[in-house]
Amino acid sequence: MTPLTRRRLAVFRAHKRGWWSLWIFLVLFIVTLFAEFLANDRPLLIRFDGHWYVPVLQDYSEDTFGPDFLPTGADYTDPDVQAAIRKHGWMIWPLVPYSYDTLVKALPTPAPSPPDWQNPLGTDDQARDVLARVIYGFRISVLFGFTLTAISSVIGIAAGAIQGYRGGLVDLLFQRFIEIWSGMPQLYLLIILASIITPSFWVLLLFLLLFSWMNLTGVVRAEFLRGRNLDYVRAAKALGVSDTAVMWRHILPNAMVATLTFLPFTLSGSVTILASLDFLGFGLPPGSPSLGELVSQGKNNLQAPWLGITAFLVLGTLLTLLVFIGEAVRDAFDPRKTPIIGPRQ
Repeated sequence: MTPLTRRRLAVFRAHKRGWWSLWIFLVLFIVTLFAEFLANDRPLLIRFDGHWYVPVLQDYSEDTFGPDFLPTGADYTDPDVQAAIRKHGWMIWPLVPYSYDTLVKALPTPAPSPPDWQNPLGTDDQARDVLARVIYGFRISVLFGFTLTAISSVIGIAAGAIQGYRGGLVDLLFQRFIEIWSGMPQLYLLIILASIITPSFWVLLLFLLLFSWMNLTGVVRAEFLRGRNLDYVRAAKALGVSDTAVMWRHILPNAMVATLTFLPFTLSGSVTILASLDFLGFGLPPGSPSLGELVSQGKNNLQAPWLGITAFLVLGTLLTLLVFIGEAVRDAFDPRKTPIIGPRQ
């Protein structure tokens, strides 16, 4: 590990908000990655008549648990199926015995029902457990944000590098294209797209990718415009080093310093975009676990304040963690910052 890397890590650790936010975010994200094992309407493990079954990973028919049942997919919430399994064995349920699309039966009040011991965050207006939908919605929001940020960053960095390194007519034409393309009405185009096909995870990702790649292009372009005239770059070109090698080895590492400081904020923006589209009804298909859809339910059901409060706390916590991480990354790559010994001032 180089002294520069050690200094950056020391500065990052010294930023207590960012350091603890990173760990909290990683714990939440890793836990929600295994949402099926945390919130599901299928048992994790069944021991029946001397055999082992793992319903969370494999489908079984109901007649597996007795000749009185039909050869259809097993409904483990059915009291008769549960009684048959317990008669000849046992089963282990997840911590939250509901999936994101499970309809909670026998509610004490009409849906949306308030929080209780059975549903700690209550249910929504379709009698689905809010806690289960938050777990799945957190995962899909972060995965969508990560995927959109990663792919758009690669495209944006490559475009900015070519634009800044070549300069001249290439830079001029590329800038005019970006100005025209960035002026396209994204929301109107998405409304037209939603009227033609049903948006899905990958359709939304591809559509937003058409415009989000421009977020980092300007920063990378400026760094390459500055870096291509530095002495060590001129020396490398004079020695016959190819343009690709010069861009990759000599200019890009310096350009990435400024670029990396933007990535956490770009990620938070990607999460916000998906939540906004789901809130407006142009996001994921109906029924999908979505934080934006939970915000919409909170707006439409003012008599159920737990819906809006839950959506606000989850989205607010997620975005706050990402912003704090972004601040720590920015400080770590700031050459003016030095590691602080003792409590942070």
